[in-house]
Amino acid sequence: MTKSEIKFLEGPQSRWNELKFSVKVLIEFIKGFRTLHFAGPCVTVFGSARFGENDETYIQTRKLSAEIAKLGFTIMTGGGPGVMEAANRGAKEVGGRSVGCNIVLPHEQHPNPYLDRWVNIRYFFVRKTLLIKYSYAFVVMPGGFGTLDEYFEALTLIQTKMLLEFPIIVFDKQYHKDMIEHIEKMKSRGTISAADLQLCLFTDSIEEAVEHLKHNAIKKFGLSTEKKKRSSWWLFEK
Repeated sequence: MTKSEIKFLEGPQSRWNELKFSVKVLIEFIKGFRTLHFAGPCVTVFGSARFGENDETYIQTRKLSAEIAKLGFTIMTGGGPGVMEAANRGAKEVGGRSVGCNIVLPHEQHPNPYLDRWVNIRYFFVRKTLLIKYSYAFVVMPGGFGTLDEYFEALTLIQTKMLLEFPIIVFDKQYHKDMIEHIEKMKSRGTISAADLQLCLFTDSIEEAVEHLKHNAIKKFGLSTEKKKRSSWWLFEK
């Protein structure tokens, strides 16, 4: 990202600069749409880029994503290392499909080697839109600021009916213990409703997560797990 692009967020610019920025954003969206159009219904996995392959979160993500891929879903991630790599790797190891939306950063986050297809995106908000657009479910693994941003973005869109009620699975209850308590506090203070607590499944069980997806994604939205090939991509049929 260039200095001029970062400067856009610092306040009003000239109309010409803002028009140029808008065109760049449009081009980013079109690039993403073209790359991901035949990805098929996805499950997006969010999580930290900082876990190595021997970390328990990496290992669990790899196992869970393999089981999700066996259901016929394409695994989608932010395309980088850590949890993202583990998710894409798990899918590839069982013959599943694996795609990514890689963010272009000054320190160069490279796409992980387990992607069938990926797109490089300059803007976080464009990337976040793409990660949400193609998914029938979201899995939230332990992560940092970016993971929480993505989680609450998807949750807010579902809560406000801007997005269909796709399942959200938050994995590792111990890691997310304080967040779970804070969500309960929001309910007790009336800033969210009791029904909003049903929008997420908090679990440590791969089996429970898979069953939740079967019932709340495949069955609920009438997806078929029968695979058909078109342009080298597996697609669901409704």
